[in-house]
Amino acid sequence: MVLHMENHSPALDSIFHALSDPTRRAVLRRLGQGPAAITELAAPFGMGLPAFLKHVGVLEEAGLVATQKSGRVRTCTLQAEALAAAEKWFDEQRALWAGRYDNLDSLLATLGGHDNEA
Repeated sequence: MVLHMENHSPALDSIFHALSDPTRRAVLRRLGQGPAAITELAAPFGMGLPAFLKHVGVLEEAGLVATQKSGRVRTCTLQAEALAAAEKWFDEQRALWAGRYDNLDSLLATLGGHDNEA
């Protein structure tokens, strides 16, 4: 059975895409400490500002960060609530697999009981 269409969520796809890159994950981790200017965020990565801005754009598109420009300074802020969709997906997967493990445990217990009767 193909579940592709059931799992189609452009917002979730965008979040997972944004999280797939270590630079973007590091930016999110840093923003967890509070807002920061783009230049501050870019400093540890040793890449040009245009390349770094592409990463910020992916994070913005996914709704994970918001930027605000004040004069010549552009500041990023983490939008943690956007991670709720990914968290919900993980919770659903965890529940699904927990149920499967419970079923396997029951099956193994049943099979183990038959082996003892032989």
